[in-house]
Amino acid sequence: MKIIYMGTSEFAVPALLALLDSDTYEVVAVVTQPDRPKGRGNKLAFSPVKELAVQYPVPILQPERIRRKAAMAELASFDAALFVVASYGQILPEAILNMPRYGCINIHASLLPKYRGSSPIQQAVLHGDAESGVTIIQMDKGIDTGDMLLKRSIPIEPGETSGGLHDKLAALGALALLDVLPSLESGMLQPVAQDETASSHAPMLTKEMGLIDWSHGAREIVCLVHGMNPWPYAYTIFDNKPLKLLQAEICAWEKKAAPGTVLEASPKTGLIIMTGNGALRVGEMQTQNGKRMRPEDYLRGHEIRVGTILGRQSDGV
Repeated sequence: MKIIYMGTSEFAVPALLALLDSDTYEVVAVVTQPDRPKGRGNKLAFSPVKELAVQYPVPILQPERIRRKAAMAELASFDAALFVVASYGQILPEAILNMPRYGCINIHASLLPKYRGSSPIQQAVLHGDAESGVTIIQMDKGIDTGDMLLKRSIPIEPGETSGGLHDKLAALGALALLDVLPSLESGMLQPVAQDETASSHAPMLTKEMGLIDWSHGAREIVCLVHGMNPWPYAYTIFDNKPLKLLQAEICAWEKKAAPGTVLEASPKTGLIIMTGNGALRVGEMQTQNGKRMRPEDYLRGHEIRVGTILGRQSDGV
């Protein structure tokens, strides 16, 4: 089967690699986003998908707008039987969806219809879900609304961040793709329509979403810390500067204190903070322009006073 693969981010890399290394399927072209400025030097950088694709003798297409006539004509010239899409970054018009014999299929990083949209992995962690997974769908003109062809699920482990879950789901997506292709080609698949009443939206994340509201409960804040890692990170304010929290866990604490109050802060006890319902212990943190480190290590050379209320734009006290 001749396949055009469309993807951009790290999530799309394992599935592309599986196809490129397959003896069964022929990737006739890879479509990815144009090179973009990156880093302090603003130098043009390849997308993760292009970084992989350049290692293989396969044409790489990078249209600025996939819906332009020239781009669509180039896609059609490859006479591919199927387009596989994973984290590509552009919406495909119906003319492209209907172009290949088997249409376009998408590897989506959630158990649809839950978490349609741009941040499905993070939303699963933010909501404290017990499991996540990938869904292969037959694409239609909606956003992640197509009929489901295959689902694969995995548990979300305690303390797992969005970054860790991302890597697991990317690998799972590659396996799911190889599972679904033979049935798709043979016509044995029975697509299942999504239940619209069970759908939910996964909006694009912003840095502002990472600001911790200490009046929320410990479980909700722990989910925020893990869900926002590795971007945009959960953070609070200490000494008028952002303090990122990268790992945290619920901590037993009997005494009462105002939300955001530092309860313990020492190289022995680490950093324990009061929330609106229970306390949490910080497992990893990062000060502005500082390195990621355990609070115990940070507190060997720096002071955070017990009784400090985090989140205030003041003196940090």
